[in-house]
Amino acid sequence: MKEVVLVYLDRSGGLQKFVHDCKKYNDSKQSYAVYRFIISINPSDIAELDATLGNYILHNPLQAAQIFQSVCFVAIKTLSLIEQLQTEAQISILLKPTHLPPLPSYVLSLSAYPFNYTSQRFYMSEGIVIAMGTVRKYTQGARFLCTEETCPFSEGRFRCIRVHCPGATESATVRTDFVCSLCSSPLQEDMKFRVLGDKQIVEMIDAKILNALKGYSNDKSHFRIQALTVFLR
Repeated sequence: MKEVVLVYLDRSGGLQKFVHDCKKYNDSKQSYAVYRFIISINPSDIAELDATLGNYILHNPLQAAQIFQSVCFVAIKTLSLIEQLQTEAQISILLKPTHLPPLPSYVLSLSAYPFNYTSQRFYMSEGIVIAMGTVRKYTQGARFLCTEETCPFSEGRFRCIRVHCPGATESATVRTDFVCSLCSSPLQEDMKFRVLGDKQIVEMIDAKILNALKGYSNDKSHFRIQALTVFLR
């Protein structure tokens, strides 16, 4: 599948964009614990190249992103795109599909109950935004060092890093109770390597609420409207 990923990136122009993004990181004077890349993908085109990879991206996007991560790491090291990069774990890949298959199973309905959306895969949803919060910062990645000076993980390498994953809370990335996996000593964040991003919280509601506001009962004497909280990062 790694070979298919490389072929797709080359044919779709994603590889050229990736090289351009790497150049911006390499030319920057800022130090990063995590290098974040957004890769646009067309599920139909990938499925034509390899059906297994196309299905993997649609239904296991977090695991599929790891395949792209490995390919991107090899590309960076082979072409010497980012001199500061040390480990594969420093690369954060966000797969952004151009569209999803026009099938009911890929639509997240805000009015269906029970929801039963337990799979961590891509869904498409449409609704009305009824409230928006302010844009705030959140931690995309951070580096930690062991507080025990004799521990190898106390050196200035990127052996203990935390990367934000979709669906995770802020405390999963930055906390004060992380311990070293080698000696169990407390870990301390190296603040100069913290990578920040923007986030916004919105409240969204199903478009069917318009019928209720117009006075349409749809032959139902009782109904309930439930808003959905969406995190935009």
